[in-house]
Amino acid sequence: MSLVTKFLNLLGIKEQQRLPYWLRITTKVPKCTYYFGPFDTPLEAKTLQAGYIEDLMAEEAQGIHIELEQALEPENLTICEDDDLSD
Repeated sequence: MSLVTKFLNLLGIKEQQRLPYWLRITTKVPKCTYYFGPFDTPLEAKTLQAGYIEDLMAEEAQGIHIELEQALEPENLTICEDDDLSD
């Protein structure tokens, strides 16, 4: 919950319920999709995305693509294709 939302709640002002925001980050190597969130606002998500990208780069992920989505919580927060099934 964002600071603004907490402040409004303290004042007794309820925001209309809405879907949370999620960062959907895909990588080509490894071929994965990561969901980070939930966030109350796009600004909150954008503020934190650099840290997630930094972590993926430290793990030598390649082909990083970021999208902001407003949706229900994903069923899985990390989805990776297993290319090693033939070994």
